[in-house]
Amino acid sequence: MAPKVLVSDKLSETAVQIFRDRGIEVDFEPSLGKDKEKLAEVIGKYDGLAIRSATKVTAKLLESATNLKVVGRAGIGTDNVDKEASSKKGVIVMNTPFGNMITTAEHAIAMMFAVARQIPEADASTQAGKWEKSKFMGVELTAKTLGVIGAGNIGGIVCDRARGLKMKVVAYDPFLSEEKAANMGVEKVELDELLRRADFITLHVPLTDSTRNILSKENLQKTKPGVRIINCARGGLVDEQALADLIKSGHVAGAAFDVFAEEPATDNVLFGLPNVVCTPHLGASTTEAQENVALQVAEQMSNYLLDGAVENALNMPSMTAEEAKVMGPWVRLAQHLGGFIGQMTEDAIKAINITFDGVASEMNLKALDAAVVSGILKASQPDVNMVSAPVIAKERGIQISTTSQDQTGIFEGYIKVTVVSESKERSIAGTVFSDGKPRFIQIKGINIDAEVGEHMLYTTNDDVPGIIGKLGTILGQKGVNLANFTLGRSKQGGEAIAIAYVDEAVGQDVVDALKTSGGFKQVKPLEFVLG
Repeated sequence: MAPKVLVSDKLSETAVQIFRDRGIEVDFEPSLGKDKEKLAEVIGKYDGLAIRSATKVTAKLLESATNLKVVGRAGIGTDNVDKEASSKKGVIVMNTPFGNMITTAEHAIAMMFAVARQIPEADASTQAGKWEKSKFMGVELTAKTLGVIGAGNIGGIVCDRARGLKMKVVAYDPFLSEEKAANMGVEKVELDELLRRADFITLHVPLTDSTRNILSKENLQKTKPGVRIINCARGGLVDEQALADLIKSGHVAGAAFDVFAEEPATDNVLFGLPNVVCTPHLGASTTEAQENVALQVAEQMSNYLLDGAVENALNMPSMTAEEAKVMGPWVRLAQHLGGFIGQMTEDAIKAINITFDGVASEMNLKALDAAVVSGILKASQPDVNMVSAPVIAKERGIQISTTSQDQTGIFEGYIKVTVVSESKERSIAGTVFSDGKPRFIQIKGINIDAEVGEHMLYTTNDDVPGIIGKLGTILGQKGVNLANFTLGRSKQGGEAIAIAYVDEAVGQDVVDALKTSGGFKQVKPLEFVLG
C-alpha cells in the first residue's frame, strides 16, 4: 500500500505534485492546519504530515496520529512542533534549513543598509511631503567592522556578502575553526572582543538555552558606542528592553529587527524609536525561498517514506538515500542484535555498550546506535522505533557507550553489543555477508555462523553427546518442524549453544518439555521481523 501524506498548510502545487510523481497518495488541504479538531479527526489516516507554520503539531494531536511516521516543516523554525512528544511517539521531525538561507542572509544585508541610511524614516518623511535632506545623515558600510554572531550556513553567506561590500568581518562562533574562518576571510574572535570592535552586529544563531539573550543588558553595555544591531534570526536572542533603553540614551545608533521575543509583535518596546527598522518576520518571504523549501520538504518526506533516507531530521540521526542503500543491511543487523539481547534479558538494563569494527565503524554510527537500542527495547515496548528508542533509554537511565575500531578479525566489519543488566552481562556480535544478509557470528564469546530466522529457538547446555538428538526428538513429538540448526561451543566438554530454525512460533509447552527433559540449561524462543 502506498504511503499517504497530508498537506495541511499552503504548499505550492509543484511540491504537492512531487508526492504524486513519487507514487505517494497525497491530500492537499491547505486550510486544515488551522482547524485543530478536524485535523485530529483525520490525522490517523496519514503516514506523513507536511506543514508550514499554521499547523500546530501538539502532544494532543499526536495521540490521534496512530500511523504518523514523519512531520516535514517547509522552513527552518519548528516552534509549532512538539519535538519531545514526537520523539516519544516515534515520529521524525524534519525541516528545510537550506531552502531559505540566501533569502534570510539577503534580508539581513538589506536591513543593515536600511538602518545605516535611515531609509524607512526618510521614505515616510518624503512621502509625507517633507524634504528633510539634512535630517537623515547616514553612515557608509565600507571599511566598517561587522560582527557576526553565528557563522554557520546563513551567517556564512552574510560574511561573504559583507566582504563584497568591503567591510571588515569578525565572527563569534564556538564551532568555527580557525582554518574555516581563514577560508571565509573573517577573523574569529571571542564575544567580548566582537562587542567591543563591531560597528554593526548581526545575529545568526538558533534560540537555545546557551544563546537566549546572548545580547543581554550586560553584553549590550559592552558594545561600541554608535553600534547598530540587526536580528533576522530568532526572537529572544536580544534583551529588547535593554536595547530600547540604550537606543534612547544614544549608545546604540539604531537597530533592525525582523524577529521578536513575542510574535505576532503587535506591540513592542522597540516600536516608534528613532532609527529602528522593523519587519514582520520576512526573512524567508521571497517567492524563490517559499518554493524551494516546499520542494525540499516534499523530496525529503518522499525519500524517507519510500527509501528510509532521513534528511535534516531534528530528532534522529540523518541518513542520506545513498547511505540508506548501503547501510540498510547493517541497520537490520543492528536491530536483530538488539532484538536478540532484548528478548534474552528479563531484568532492568543498566548499560548498553556497542563496538563497531572495520567497515561498520565508517558508517553513520548514530543511526546504527539507534537501531541497536530500538531492537533491545522493542522486546518490552513493541511500538518503539529508531526515533523513540534513544529518548526512552535516556528516561530509563540506561547508559549507552560506543566504540569504533579498525578491522581486527577475519570479517571486513562487525557490530558487537554488550548489555549489562541487574543480574548479568550478555553479548552478541554480527556481520553482514556479501549476500546482504545479517549473520550472528558470536554469542557469549562462542563463535557461530547463524542466519537470522523469523522463528528461532535458542538453547544452552554442557557439551555432552545426545543433546541435539533430544532437541530434535522433543520438537518432533510436539509437532514443531525443525528447518535447520546452528551449533557452537566454547571448547570440548565446555558450554555449548544451539540455534534451531523452526517453521512457527514455539509454545510454552515445548519450552517446558525441553527444560524438564534434562541437559538444557537455558531454553528461549526468539522472534524476528525480517525484511
